[in-house]
This record gives sequence, C-alpha cells and structure tokens, in this order.
Amino acid sequence: MKKTTLIFITLTTCLFSCNTDSKKEQKISQINLQVDFVDFYKEFYTADHKTIKPLKKKYPYLFPTNIDDKEWFEKINGTEGKILLAKTDSVYNNLSKEKDAIIKLFQHIKYYNNRFSPPKTFFLINDLDYEHSIVYSDSLLFISLDMYLGKDSEVYESFPQYLASNYTKEHIIVDISEKIIEQKFQIKRGRGFLESMIFYGKIIYLKQLFLPETEENILLKIEKNKLNWSQNNESEIWKYFITNNLLFSTDNSLNKRFIDEAPFSKFYMEGDSESPGKIGRWIGYKIIQSYAKNNKTSLEDLLLLDAQSILQRSKYKPSK
Repeated sequence: MKKTTLIFITLTTCLFSCNTDSKKEQKISQINLQVDFVDFYKEFYTADHKTIKPLKKKYPYLFPTNIDDKEWFEKINGTEGKILLAKTDSVYNNLSKEKDAIIKLFQHIKYYNNRFSPPKTFFLINDLDYEHSIVYSDSLLFISLDMYLGKDSEVYESFPQYLASNYTKEHIIVDISEKIIEQKFQIKRGRGFLESMIFYGKIIYLKQLFLPETEENILLKIEKNKLNWSQNNESEIWKYFITNNLLFSTDNSLNKRFIDEAPFSKFYMEGDSESPGKIGRWIGYKIIQSYAKNNKTSLEDLLLLDAQSILQRSKYKPSK
C-alpha cells in the first residue's frame, strides 16, 4: 500500500511539473520578437569593385579603416577564403533552422530578462578565429559559421579534439547564450574553488533555462562518454574535493585542474584521461540544480546568492 501511494505521489508530482513547464514554454513561444538577420558572408564573398564600397558604407563596423580594398579582394579571392566559403555553403545551404533556434533562444532570454532586446545578427566567415567565434555587443551579434562546420571537418585537423568536438551546428546557440549571459546577467565570482564552481554552475543553469530542449552534453560542451563518466563517478568526485579540503581553497592551480578548458580534469589518479575537463563546473551545476529543487528563490536572487549559502541550502547529495 505504501509503495502504491509513493508511486502515485511521484507520478502526480511529475505530471504537475510537466504541465507547468508546458504552460511556461507555451507562454515563451508567444513572445513577439523581430530579429534582423544578415547573411553577411554571402554579400561579402560575392562583392566586386562596384559593390564593395556600398557594402562598406552599409556595414562600417565590419570594415576597419586601416584595411584597403586590395586586401579585401585578396581575402575574397584567396584560396583559404574560397575553401571556407565552400565548406560553409555545404553545411549551411539554408540557415532557416539556425535562425529559428536563435529566435527561440532570444524568446527565452526575454522571458527571464525583460530588458533584453534581440541584437541584429550577422552570419560571417572569420578565418577560423576560434577566440571570437561569437561576438556580442548589445545591439549586434556576430556568428562565425566557419567555427561550426562539424567536429570532424578537415579544417579543424590542427585543433585539439576536445575543442573541435564543440564546433558543431548545435553549439551555436549554446555559445550565443554564454555571451549574452556574460553581459546581461549579474553573477559574482569570488577567489575560492567553491565560488568558481558555483559561478559556472549558475551560468550552466541559465543556459538550461534558455535552451530546455538542448541535450545536456551539448549544453555542457562535454562529449557523451565523458559526461557518462562524470555521472557514474559523481560521488567519488565530490568525496575527492571534500577529503582534500579543496572547496574553500584559493589555490589558483585548482582552476587549471578542474575549472578551465582542458582535455581532462587532473585528480592525479589513474584514469584521469577518461574524465572531462572543467569537471568543477559540472559539479557546480549539480549543486545549483539541487538548490533550485529545494528552495523557492527568484532567479535574480539565486544569481546574487553567495556560494557558501547555496551549498548549505542546496542539500546537495551526489548520486552513487
């Protein structure tokens, strides 16, 4: 009898939660946004001596004044530019799905931050500039499509695999959300290891709110097998952090071992290579998830709440 009651309560809770989420998503889908998209790379790579000046006048922020027309045509007609254009066209012959996904992302951000206005959004080819694959500046958003051609694209042969695995179509909206979160949501970061974990945990939590249909490994930018490793070893990871007194440490080397981009995390144990890099961010996300489940706090208050209070009130208990 007790088992039947427990199943009924669990089912009822699940149905209520799913119904609430469905109503919220329906409300978000009705947010009316006008997004101005510009397929700039197509305009640029078809420019000639007659159209280059009007193009420069139309988009002056994309044409630094210290570069003359000769250099622009060298870029347009150069071998590397032609290769990247061909690759981009083969992957993004039609950008309608990407544009729809971006609009949906903007609707979610608007729902959680009413002050947000959708930026004018440009699609570019930017010579594999991996450090600036997404550039956001309030009213303008620039997306370098050549950085999202697929993890197995030969143009990324010289890139580390753990980075190239994130250069896919699906990662465009994830990277956009990160750039907007950096500028539009106030999140404090302290010096301690726990504070770093919670800082990134909040960012991942926001991404999950903005992109509820995105697979967790894409959201976290972790390969599936490495995410599986994390899930299977969650309690051991947490135990390692606790027994080695790492949570309140201000040792900067911990960021390199567990927070920063890397092929794997460094416990200095056999099997480290099976782990994902930045495992501390994932643990921070799990703590935030637990906090949100066990506390009724507004999103704004959650983002401002200090790391130690979040940990104490989260009732975080890793699954074994």
